[in-house]
Order: sequence, then C-alpha cells, then structure tokens
Amino acid sequence: MNTILQINARGTLTLPKFVRKALGVGGGGVVMLDFRDNAVVLQPAVAFPIEMYTDARIAEFDEADAELGKRMAKKGRSREAIP
Repeated sequence: MNTILQINARGTLTLPKFVRKALGVGGGGVVMLDFRDNAVVLQPAVAFPIEMYTDARIAEFDEADAELGKRMAKKGRSREAIP
C-alpha cells in the first residue's frame, strides 16, 4: 500500500495509525530505520537506557558486594556457590 506523507520543516513526519498498529508501536514507541537500496525500512525496536557508572556508583556496587560476602560467610556459604 502506498501512502504519501508530508515532512515538516523540522524534518519529521507522522506515521499513520495503520502503520503504527502494524508495527505494534504507539506514542513513545521506538522503531529502527534502515536505509537500503533507496528504500526506508522501519522495524519495531526496543531501546534500553544506558547508565554511565561514576566512581561513586561503582563504590556503591563494591559496598553491596562486600555486604553480600559478609552475609554469605555468616551462613557458611561461599559466593562462588552462587550460579
């Protein structure tokens, strides 16, 4: 099915409802755009936020790891036994 879409001054366009429904995406949804052979291909996608770990955040992980080691030792278990 061919549908004509208008690109606004900012370079954005709105996907028609039937396209969003077919891709299974709604408001705030994410799609992957691939440009091949002079054609635009859209596929549903999933995006995960990336956390950049600061030295302070890494220290929190280290503290939690040490605390887990202490708790495991109290129960007579080693951390290596954790799968």
